[in-house]
Amino acid sequence: MATLAEEKPALRHLSSIDGGLVMSVLLLSAIGLATVHSASSEMPVDYLPRQALWLGIGVLLLVAAMSIDYHLLLDFSIVLYAVGLVLLVLVLVAGISHGGAAHWARIGPWQFQPSEFAKLATILVLARYLSGLNRRVLALPQILVAVAIVAVPMVLVLVEPDLGSSMMFAPILLGMLLVAGVRLRLLLIAAVVAVVLAAGMWSFGMKSYQRQRVLTFLSPETDPLGAGYQVRQSKIAVGSGEMTGKGYMQGTQSQLRFLPVRHTDFILSVLAEEWGFLGVVTVLGLYSLYVASAARIAMRARDRAGILLVTGLLSVLCFHVLYNSSMVVGFVPITGIPLPFLSYGGSFTMVNFVGTGTMLGVDLRRYVNR
Repeated sequence: MATLAEEKPALRHLSSIDGGLVMSVLLLSAIGLATVHSASSEMPVDYLPRQALWLGIGVLLLVAAMSIDYHLLLDFSIVLYAVGLVLLVLVLVAGISHGGAAHWARIGPWQFQPSEFAKLATILVLARYLSGLNRRVLALPQILVAVAIVAVPMVLVLVEPDLGSSMMFAPILLGMLLVAGVRLRLLLIAAVVAVVLAAGMWSFGMKSYQRQRVLTFLSPETDPLGAGYQVRQSKIAVGSGEMTGKGYMQGTQSQLRFLPVRHTDFILSVLAEEWGFLGVVTVLGLYSLYVASAARIAMRARDRAGILLVTGLLSVLCFHVLYNSSMVVGFVPITGIPLPFLSYGGSFTMVNFVGTGTMLGVDLRRYVNR
């Protein structure tokens, strides 16, 4: 752990931190705040004040995460991982249900999703484990340990049942293993195992409504007023925006309440209807700036632990963006995967800011002890 004397040189290099990461987060958050207001303006509750509060807290958490030496976080990663598992078990016992899944916990008047905290803790403990191996190519037993680290919280979240959140653990494992070093033969074996597990999940791990969503994705016209309603309305909203959109708060699908969960999972559909193709390209461009900046941070990190930590954080964000943007146009089945910095949500928003702050902390400390 770095001492105060070691931290001072790093603080003098604050101006050298990749500003693209900070700029993309602030712009995406501003666009998200405006879109959440538009999406919820015709709802009983305008979510703008709440989202503004989450963003304010998120910025403070970003600064706090950036200020903490990530090696200290890695030192306590096992404790954080254990706390995350305990919270996931408690949610199964006494969680608050939303949408048929008991994946919320309550502390006083506040509700939060332990699965979001568990993702961060899993990334930390996996980065600690893989960086400690110090091998160019991982052996099969080491890979199996990494799989077990990720599988435990993933299964607990799946049991809630929350298929969308449980899926988020897969890109964490894949991204960090690829960077840590795996043989092609083992990847092929893993692909076969994944197919077998997917078949088992379809038969025994998915609820009937989840299987219906997949079937509707394959053939949405079979249930246009039921499970296929969401994707149909989303496609209408995206398509009607055309090149430049209908204008802010002028979208018919959102303002006339045709589009479900428009302030969370389908926030991109609202933006596409109001700002058109150009608006979507702008948002995707900002995500590209975020990814490019985070990739540069990983490449210039001072040690293997920093590289792996940024890789895990970036992998889960990339999957969120890719899946959500594909979901709103019907390319993948609908599940509860929100869009980082745009979708409404307290736990999800704050975790995204903490992850970004941790990346900035890795970037800042590349100067320490140099």
